[in-house]
Amino acid sequence: MAQIRPFQAVRPEKTVADRVAALPYDVYNRREAKEETIREPLSFLRIDRAETQLADEVDTYAPEVYDKARTIFEQMQADGIYIQDTDVAYYIYQLTMDGRKQTGIAALASVDDYLSGVIKKHENTREEKEQDRIRHVDTLSAQTGPIFLAYRANAVINSIVNQVMVEESPLYDFVSLDGIGHRLWKIQGVDQVAQIQEAFAEIQDIYIADGHHRAASAVKVGLKRREEHPGYDGTEEFNYFLSVLFPDEQLMIMDYNRSVQDLNGRTVEEFLQQISEHFSVIELNQAEHPQNKGEITMYLEGRWYQLKASEELMMIQDPVKSLDVSLLQDYLLEPVLGIGDPRTDARIDFIGGIRGLEELERRADSDMKVSFAMYPTSIGELFSVADAGLLMPPKSTWFEPKLRSGLLIHKI
Repeated sequence: MAQIRPFQAVRPEKTVADRVAALPYDVYNRREAKEETIREPLSFLRIDRAETQLADEVDTYAPEVYDKARTIFEQMQADGIYIQDTDVAYYIYQLTMDGRKQTGIAALASVDDYLSGVIKKHENTREEKEQDRIRHVDTLSAQTGPIFLAYRANAVINSIVNQVMVEESPLYDFVSLDGIGHRLWKIQGVDQVAQIQEAFAEIQDIYIADGHHRAASAVKVGLKRREEHPGYDGTEEFNYFLSVLFPDEQLMIMDYNRSVQDLNGRTVEEFLQQISEHFSVIELNQAEHPQNKGEITMYLEGRWYQLKASEELMMIQDPVKSLDVSLLQDYLLEPVLGIGDPRTDARIDFIGGIRGLEELERRADSDMKVSFAMYPTSIGELFSVADAGLLMPPKSTWFEPKLRSGLLIHKI
């Protein structure tokens, strides 16, 4: 059973919510983050990437960066930019992108559920990437970036969410500069809160969709606090981490595409001949996204091709090896192009589907040689991999739209 708790959120005052809300910290490099904080002085990036508020020569991970983040957070609370709700509640967070709505519950998930496997992972994490967020959360004593979780849709939760959105006015309702709509409601009725908590308690499996490093960092801070408080009873705030949970029926995973620098010493003719061993190759008249599982479209020297996996490949049953990204890796990138480990090979780059086919063309025509557009991994495939206790290949999923940081904060 899943422990999904309501909480007392720290959140921006209504009139400045649109200015405070920021894309996740890892979307920006240091220069981009600094430019954004100059453009918008209230941006939560001032806290999420506090090095932007210090001299350029200060190391991104220096202790004073985290101290600066805490100072800014405390000042924003003192100035009334941030307020803290006095009642325990769930929150509804709805994002709208290109007319498609995606509505989740903002709540706290359990450290113990993460450790026991009730909350399931599908990616490995790297210690060095965790350390930054561990220090950030620990120094602020607050979780500021929600973990994107998914669950199989539940009728009770859906009904309450729909009722609140009809009957109540949103706390926030704005469109960010990238065109994404953001609306937030508060679920504070005692009966509704209890019903949601009970409904989640009946759900056996929760899945991390996006934010594996943030989740691992939050859990490690929780474990650190347990060591510092040996008398803890499990109800303390550090035993839970900030999340937004979405029903599977509302989620859309975009393609996560690849571009490679060279043909591994082969001519175009030799390359096309060799990949035809496992894929049919048909030249296209124009740029196209793959339309079905097992299809990849490829851009090479000004031309687009459709690659279709052979019947033999389409018969693979393993939840990881049958993924389209695995078929590309195992039967083309590694044996033909020599990309043995895509996580470390400098010859390959990954391009989120939000950037479109034009970006694949631009890269192949400039610093790369060949680009591959993928058919998106499905949420069902993600669930199957996680249920089997397996891990997806790197860069298998690209979720859009992105949750904003700074709209809801959980103090621990």
